[in-house]
Order: sequence, then C-alpha cells, then structure tokens
Amino acid sequence: MAAKNETPALILALLITVGVIGGGVWWFTSRTGLNLNQWFNRGSGQSSPSPNPTGQGRQFTDVANVPSGLFNYGGSTTWATIRRDVDSKIQTAFPGFQLRYTDPPSGAPGSTVGIRMLLRNQLSFAQSSRSLSVGEYQQAQQQGLSLKEIPVAIDGIAVAVNPRLTVPGLTIAQLQAIYLGKIRNWKALGGPNLPILPLSRRVSDGGTIEFFQETILEGKNFGPTVRFVGTTTEALRQVDANSGAIYYASAPEVVGQCKIRPLPVGRQANQLVAPYQNPLIPPSQCPSQRNQLNSEVFRSGQYPITRNLFVVIKQNGGIEQQSGEAYANLLLTDQGQELLSQIGFVRIR
Repeated sequence: MAAKNETPALILALLITVGVIGGGVWWFTSRTGLNLNQWFNRGSGQSSPSPNPTGQGRQFTDVANVPSGLFNYGGSTTWATIRRDVDSKIQTAFPGFQLRYTDPPSGAPGSTVGIRMLLRNQLSFAQSSRSLSVGEYQQAQQQGLSLKEIPVAIDGIAVAVNPRLTVPGLTIAQLQAIYLGKIRNWKALGGPNLPILPLSRRVSDGGTIEFFQETILEGKNFGPTVRFVGTTTEALRQVDANSGAIYYASAPEVVGQCKIRPLPVGRQANQLVAPYQNPLIPPSQCPSQRNQLNSEVFRSGQYPITRNLFVVIKQNGGIEQQSGEAYANLLLTDQGQELLSQIGFVRIR
C-alpha cells in the first residue's frame, strides 16, 4: 500500500522536472536565438533552408547565386535614377557583384541601343523601358541566341504642360491628334486661342519615345508640328517658357517637377485620371512641397498610359545570364521593390 501511495507523488515530481527543463530550454533559445529545428536537421543530415534564388525574398541578401565579377550594363535612360539610387545599395550588399554602366560607342543611350549592345556582346544585360520587339527576337535567333525579358517595375507616361494652361486634361485620342499635327491650337480643346507646341525626343533616343509612337500614335510618324529636343531637361525648360508647349516622359521625371503641370489623361473625356495624388500642388508651393506619384492608378491600370520596365538577358547559360537574372531577382525582393517605389516607380509585386 505504501508503494501505491508513493506513485502519484513520483508522477507529480516527474511532471515538475519536465516543466523546469522545458522552461529552461525555452529561456535559453529565446535569449540566444538558437533554432533547434535547424540544429536537429543539421545533425540528421537534412539541410537548412538556403537563400531564395527567385527574387521573392525580403532583403538583397536573401538572393542566392549572385556572381562575382565586373558586368557591363546599360540601356534605357528611364533607368537613370535606378542606377543611381538602387544599384548603389546592391553594390553595398554584394561588393563582388560589380556593375559598370556603359554608354554606347556613338549616339544617345536608350532601350533599343542597349538591346543592340547586348546582342553585340558589349553588355552583360540590358535595361529596357519597353518590351522586346519581334525584330529583336528574330535578330537574336539569327545569331543563335535567345532573349528573355524580366519585368521588375511598373512605369507610366506623364504629360507635362505649362501651369498657366487652363485645359483640364486630354483623352488619348486628343493626345494622338496633337502629336500627329491634326490639332494645332488649344482653343480646339477648350483652352485659350494659343498654338500648340508639341515637344518630343527622337524615336532613336529611347524606349519611351518608341513606346509612345507605338501605343499613342499607333505606329504612325510624328506630325510636322512636333519640335524635337535632345533631353527631358531641355524639354521641361521649354514647357516652362512657352504657355502652349506640351511634352511627355516617364512619370517620375515629370510629376514632381516644380515649373510644369502634370496633366490628367483618360481614355474618354469623362474618365480623366491624374498621375499625381490629389490635390494638385501649385508651383508656388514647390519645392517645399512636391506632387507625388499616384501609384495606385498605375498599378490598377486605371491610368491609361502604363508600361513595364524590363531586365533583358541572353539565355546562353553563362555568367552573363547569371548576372542579369541575379540583378532582376535583387530588384524583385521586398527591399528592391521598396527602393523602386521610393524613387517614383510602381511595385510590380
């Protein structure tokens, strides 16, 4: 009978001992950060999770297979702020992954030129503000190559006018008519009796102009009233100086400017969508306050002139393909997407 009476006491003592040991283990792991699952897996021959190779991680350092070496890249001028503000942080995370921006041997840089340089082995990978054309795919095939484009961000085309212009916005059809030379006075659009001065860079200057010609002008040539300029900076200065001027460019290059007005654009007259967050900040309050990009209308497609930004690579199985894929994967991490959004582009994921 005495042994039977001692059994509950022994069980109780055992439970207390297990509780004390369990509490001690919990305290030790919480203080040290030790992951016992990984520790036991390592002991049993199972591997612990490796860094994410697909670019879906949180930080740059979550991306695996980032090669070491010097890699030439370049292309679209729309990517200039990315090269300046994002790539420097990639270099900090991976000092061995050395990125060198490379201008074309002659002429202006741009998406088309960058893809051409990629096919000529002058770049490891290219940055484009438009999708690959059928001709570029065919050219690659003729060289025994295969091209791949990886979308990494969403961008929009914003239209800039002089702040004194009273036109509330434009439809896509009206914008097309202006750049084809069919509408030449703002009076025809409900504005003042003032000649329209459409400004544009040349088609050979980059993917933004190619995209505009293909999407807005439906492949037609620019009209006779269009004045061609060398850079977006020059064009925006002319918009500031001329009340009738109009220009288009990548939204981050336009929306935050102080001396122009970003114009709402719509598929129909009753569907005008502003590329900026309302209310519009007037020039008198800039630069202490600046208009901010309305990312949601670009992401949803409500704003009618949107496009993707692409990393273009040659699928040759070599280190150049690895460098381009790694670069795209870095931009697709949460850290990369957040940095892209901070400089005015829209997260693609």
